[in-house]
Order: sequence, then structure tokens, then C-alpha cells
Amino acid sequence: MTDPTPWAPPGGAPAEPAAAPFTPPGPQPVPPPVPPVAPPAPQQAAPFGAPPGSVPPPGGPGPQPWTPPPQQGWTPPPKPGLIPLRPLTLGPLLGASFQVMRRNPRPTFGLSLLLSGGVSVLALLISGVIIALAWQRVVTAAPGDADAILSGSLAISFIAMLIPAGVAFGAFAVLQGVISLEVARGTLGEKLRLRGLLRMARGRIGVLIGWAAILLGAVAAAFILIAIMMFGLGVAFGAGGVLFGGLLGFLVGAAMFVLGAWLFVKTSLVPSVLMMERLTLRAAIIRSWRLTDGYFWRTLGIQLLVAVIIGTATNIVTQPIALVGFLFIGLANPMDDLGAYLTGMAIVYLLTLIVSLIASAIGLIVQSAATALIYLDLRMRKEGLDVELVRFVEARQAGDASVPDPYLPRSGGYVPSPAGGPWS
Repeated sequence: MTDPTPWAPPGGAPAEPAAAPFTPPGPQPVPPPVPPVAPPAPQQAAPFGAPPGSVPPPGGPGPQPWTPPPQQGWTPPPKPGLIPLRPLTLGPLLGASFQVMRRNPRPTFGLSLLLSGGVSVLALLISGVIIALAWQRVVTAAPGDADAILSGSLAISFIAMLIPAGVAFGAFAVLQGVISLEVARGTLGEKLRLRGLLRMARGRIGVLIGWAAILLGAVAAAFILIAIMMFGLGVAFGAGGVLFGGLLGFLVGAAMFVLGAWLFVKTSLVPSVLMMERLTLRAAIIRSWRLTDGYFWRTLGIQLLVAVIIGTATNIVTQPIALVGFLFIGLANPMDDLGAYLTGMAIVYLLTLIVSLIASAIGLIVQSAATALIYLDLRMRKEGLDVELVRFVEARQAGDASVPDPYLPRSGGYVPSPAGGPWS
């Protein structure tokens, strides 16, 4: 029998197991390659003005050019009618002043021509007759009473000028009130006839005439003071007193003119306030005074500029007519016939008068419209009236008739914007 237990030396450790037979090495599998780790990308700054998150995180795609979000284009203020609903610069204000008559000629030009023609005829009839009678007394006076009659005639002539001046003040006040209503409604895109304008002015004509009476009283007081001064100096010192009184009257008149011009500018918005806001006369005077605070020279400059433009245009139209008329009279009357000469002079004078009346009517419309536009501009600048006008126009276009008239006083009173605000 054969023992399978391996042999071990006596007293020693058990024998090690037999080694495995040698096997030659074969091909080994190759592990897959490890991809290289990319270094972290450096942090990039966002372009100026780019919103947060416009730079991709590290390791992502490369930075893309930043595109600003689309901006809404500038929208000009609405212009439903005569002017854009924003504070006015000089150009739009002057342009709108001359556009009022062209936009609605029948009620504006017709009323202005009627009033200016009536004032001119009244001035010719009353003042001409009174002044002619007064100077007739000077011609026929006795030598001993000549100085006193001359002084009295000068005083009567000054006072006689007050009659057409008073009518002119009243007519101009009424016309300015009606034209201010036309400007107000035309700004909102409305076009009214003369009947509609007079219906809106109902109840305010009397207070307009009262305002004209106040202006006339102030002018009359100045004229009467100068006339009394000239008359007193003439009676006291004779011919030398008349000369000195005339010089002193001129100086006093110049000082009163400057004072009157200042007061006129400060209160020039009274007719517009009376018609648009329908306040009392005292409240309208205070309102006009406060609206022109800080804008006196602007108001005066615009009114003077309009007056100069109107006067220059009137002279450009009337002077050539008179010049051509006189030349035609000389050529058509070579024999110097007195009757033909007087007839030609009358025709030229009548034609010049008609053209002057038409130019005066147009000038009154432009002057009144400019004053009304100054009133609207000051309310836009100081009170944000343009916002109220835009709200009214948008509501009317949407069919909402519950929005109140934007020109009327607010229920809580006027609250001017603080200094430095958007409407200051």
C-alpha cells in the first residue's frame, strides 16, 4: 500500500505543499485610458451694463456677446388739436397763435372784425368831433384867453381819447375771453361755432366788461391826472407853464406807462382765468398774479414779440397801399385838379382804413390766442395740466363722459408741485 501523506523530517514543521507547475505568461487586458482633467477656466468679468447671469459658469460654453433688451421707442406727447399736450416752447406757442384763426376762421375772424370795426368807427365819430370842437375854440379865442383855452383844449383832448379807449378795452376783453375758449377747446380737438362759443361764455361777459371797466378806470385816472397837471400849470404860469406842463406830463406819463405795463403783464391772464376756470373777478386777478410769478419776463417777452410781429406785418401791408395810391393820384391828375385830388385822397384813405381794419382784426386774434396759450403753458409748467388734458382726451376717446372738464378748478384746490419737481 502507498501512504499519500508527504514526508516530514522528524521533530520539524510540516512540509510545504508542492509548487504549482510553471505556466508561461499570456496577453493581459489593457485598461481604458483615463481622460485628462481640464484646468478650471479663469473667472471672466461681465461686460459693462450686462445683467447678472450673462456670464456662463466655469467649464461651460464660452462667453457669448451680451445683447441689451429691446427698449421701447420714445413716444411724442399726443396732439389732438391745436398744440401738443406738453409745456410749450416759443416755436409751438407762436405757431399755434397764428393757427387759431386758420383753424376756425368764421367765429374768430368774424367777431374780431365786428369789434375792431365798431371801435374804429366810434373813435372817429366821438373823438374826432370832440377834438375838432376843442381846437376850434383855440383858433377863435381872444388873445387874452388864449393860454387858458389852450390848456383846457389839451385836457379835453386827453379826456376825449378815453371814450374810444374804454370801448376798445371792453371789446378787447370780450374778444380775449371768447378766443381763450376757442384755444381751450381747440387744444382738446374740438371746433365750435360762434354760437357755441358764446353759449360757453354765457354768464361771464358781464364780469369781463367789469374787468375792462377796472382797466379803463386806471387809464382814465392817469390821463385825468396828467390833464389836470397840465391845465393847472398853464393857468398859473401862462405859455411857459403850458410848455413845462407838457414836459412834466410826458415824464409822468412815461413813469405811469412803465408801471401800467408791469401791472398789465401780471394781470393779463385774467380773461382766460375768468372764462376757463369761471372764478370770481377778485380770485381771477389773484390767480393771474400767482401764475405769472417767476415767468414775468417770459410772459412780457412773448407778448411784445407777438405785438412787434403784428405791427410789422400791418405796416408791410398798409404802407405800400398808401404809397401806391398817392403815386397813382399824382399820375392820374396831371392838371392838379383839386376836386380830383380830394376824391383820390378819400379813396386811398378808405382803402387803407379797410385793410387796416382787417389787419387789426387778425392781430387781435393772434394777440388774444398768444395770451391764452401762455396761460395754458404756465398751468402745464406749474400744475401738470398736460397730464389732466391727456387723461381727459384718452377718456373721451374711450367713450367715458364722466371725466370732468380739465380746465375747471380741482375740488381740493390747486397744489403746485414742489420746487425742483417735474412741473416746476
